[in-house]
Amino acid sequence: MSTSPANLLVALEAADMLEIDGLYAWQFELALDAQQNAERALAIECMDGRTLRKWQFSRAELLAATFSPATQSWNLTGSSGTHELKCLSGVTADNSEQAWDAEDAEDA
Repeated sequence: MSTSPANLLVALEAADMLEIDGLYAWQFELALDAQQNAERALAIECMDGRTLRKWQFSRAELLAATFSPATQSWNLTGSSGTHELKCLSGVTADNSEQAWDAEDAEDA
């Protein structure tokens, strides 16, 4: 990311995966409807070993986040404390075995 987005909401719209406090989380939900989701605009879940970790942030907390150019991350303060959040994009994976089967057939 060479230039910082206007705010964290803009960065989250383009994100495929997040890194929060050093943990990678691809399971997150962004609710952009301000009237219905003022208290839970962003919900994040990830596994930390055997522990399911969950965070949620309000729209106001997301808008108050500050960007750090040095770390390319957002400093975000919520009810659970202060967190470092990185928005990652361009991360995709295919969970199907079909692609592997096609390659195996070509090799045979």
